[in-house]
Amino acid sequence: MTTPQQPPFPPHDPRRGAGTGHGDGRESGPASPGAHGTGAGGHGHAHAHSHGPAAPVSRHLRKVIAAVLIPFAAAVLVGLAVLWPGGAPPHERTGVGFDRQTQQGTVTKVVELSCQSVNASGVPPTGDTSTAEGSSAVQQANGECKRATIRVDSGKDKGRTFDEIVQPDQSRQLHEGQKVVVAYEPSAPEDLQYSVTDINRRVPMALLAGIFALAVVVVGRLRGLMALISLAVSFLLLNFFILPAILQGSNPLLVAVIGSSAIMLIALYLCHGLSARTSVAVLGTLISLVLIGVLGSLFIGWAALTGNTDDNTGLIHGLYPTIDMSGLLLAGVIIGSLGVLDDVTVTQTSAVWELHEANPTLGRRGLYRAGIRIGRDHIASVVNTLVLAYAGAALPLLLLFSIAQSGVGTVANSELVAEEIVRTLVGSIGLVASVPVTTALAALVVSADRPADRPAAQPTGAAPARGGRGRRRKR
Repeated sequence: MTTPQQPPFPPHDPRRGAGTGHGDGRESGPASPGAHGTGAGGHGHAHAHSHGPAAPVSRHLRKVIAAVLIPFAAAVLVGLAVLWPGGAPPHERTGVGFDRQTQQGTVTKVVELSCQSVNASGVPPTGDTSTAEGSSAVQQANGECKRATIRVDSGKDKGRTFDEIVQPDQSRQLHEGQKVVVAYEPSAPEDLQYSVTDINRRVPMALLAGIFALAVVVVGRLRGLMALISLAVSFLLLNFFILPAILQGSNPLLVAVIGSSAIMLIALYLCHGLSARTSVAVLGTLISLVLIGVLGSLFIGWAALTGNTDDNTGLIHGLYPTIDMSGLLLAGVIIGSLGVLDDVTVTQTSAVWELHEANPTLGRRGLYRAGIRIGRDHIASVVNTLVLAYAGAALPLLLLFSIAQSGVGTVANSELVAEEIVRTLVGSIGLVASVPVTTALAALVVSADRPADRPAAQPTGAAPARGGRGRRRKR
C-alpha cells in the first residue's frame, strides 16, 4: 500500500533551486551558484545560475582578498584619525577675492543717468572696473550709466541701503528685484563699505541640484540613492578632512591619498555592495592611483611645476606660506582622477563577471581577452572625455594664447598650460593602465576556483559548471 508523501519540512522554497537537498530530507544550507547537488542533474545549477548579480567566489579567495583590503582599510582609518584637522586654521581676512566678508542683498531701484554727469558730480563708481581704461573712458563720456540702490538683507547692517554705479560696458548689469551678493569692508569709508560682488544664484542652483537628484533616484532607484549618499559622503570628507588638513600644514599628497582612499572605499562598497567583484574594482583602482601618484610626482618635479600660477593659488600661498603648492597640484591630480577611475574599474570588473556568467567554460585567458576588447572601447571614450574636459575648463586661457598668436610650443611650455597637460596625461595614463590591470585581476579571481578536471567530473547531460569548487556546503 502506498501512503501519501508528506511535504518536506521546511516547505520547499522555489527560490532555492532544485539542487539544495540531499535526497534524505536533510537541508544542506544555501547553495551557491558554483555548487550543485548530485541528485539534481543540471537543473539545480541552471536555476541557481540566475540568482544574484555576481557569482560568489570561494571562501579561500575571499580570505585572500580580505587579507589585502582589511589592512589597507585599517591604514586609511588610522591616517584619518592621525591627520584629522578639527577645522581650518583661523586667519585675518584680506578683503581680496573670495577672502571677503559677504552678505545677501536685493536691488530695490535702478535709475538711468548720463555717465558724464556721474563723473562730473565726483561720485566714484564702485562697480566692476576690470575693462580697459581707454574703453571705459569712452563709455563714461558718451554712454548711459545706471544708479542701482541695493538693500542689505543679512548681517548686522540688515536694512541698510547703498548706491552702486553700473557702467554700460560692465558684463554684469543689475535690474530691480534682483538678488545679489554684497562685499563688506569695515575699514572703508561708511558710504563705500558695501559693494556688489556677484549675483545670488542659490535658487537656480538648488533647483538644478534637485532635478539631478530626482533623475538619479527615479532611474537608478536604490542604486541611485546609494550613489547620492556616497556623493554626500565624498563632499563631507573633502570639506571636513582634505581641505582643512592641507590648510593645517599636512602633506597634501598624503592627505589626498588617504582622503581619496576613504572616498573610494565608501563609494564603491556603498554603491555596489560588499562582494568580491567590488573588491576587485577597489584593488584595480588602488593600483592605478599608485601609478598616477608616482608618475605625477616624477613629472611635476621634473617639469618644475610650482602649482602657483594664478591669483587664487597666489592668495592661498600668501595666507598659508607653509603649504606645498606643488604637492597641492599633485593632490589635485589624484583626486581628479579618482572619479573616472571608479567608473572604469567597476565597468571592467562587471564586464568580466558577466562574460563568465554567459560562458562559464571560458578560462582566465579567454575572459581577459574578451574583457580587454571591451576595455579598448572604454579607453578610447574615457581618454577623449578627460582631455576635452580639461580643454573646456582652460578654454579662456587658450583663447588668450590664440589672440596673442603664440606658437604651440610656446603655449605648451607656459606653466599654466603645462600644468593642465601634465594633469591630463598623468591621469590618462592611470586610466589606460587601470583597464588591463582590473581586467586581469577580475579574470584571475572569477576563474581561480575552477578545478582542472571539471569537465570529466561532471555527470553526463549536466549543464556546464560555472567554474570553481564553490562554497562548501554547511553540514
